[in-house]
Amino acid sequence: MSDTREPAGKKQRVIISAASKPTLPRHMRLWHDKTRGRWTILAPERIFRLDVIAATVLERCDGARTVDAIAQELAASYITPKDRILADIIALLQELADKGVVRA
Repeated sequence: MSDTREPAGKKQRVIISAASKPTLPRHMRLWHDKTRGRWTILAPERIFRLDVIAATVLERCDGARTVDAIAQELAASYITPKDRILADIIALLQELADKGVVRA
């Protein structure tokens, strides 16, 4: 993982890579609404609705596994080339990191 440098007072953008170990910040929680049958991320004053694939990825974002390891697990489960899954996961996690939903 590497950061781009920005002027003092501004947040640094986290760049997600295969070596990143993503996790949800402490104030956010992955939650499955059984009544509605959908996954969400609960955050102060915000809710993010997730599709099943995003929830499957985020369930594995424990701060210990790398993005590459998550891609390897999902490639075995879905019988899909790891490189394709890795590219999709990086894009998803980068978008969420830019919104402050994921940190690495």
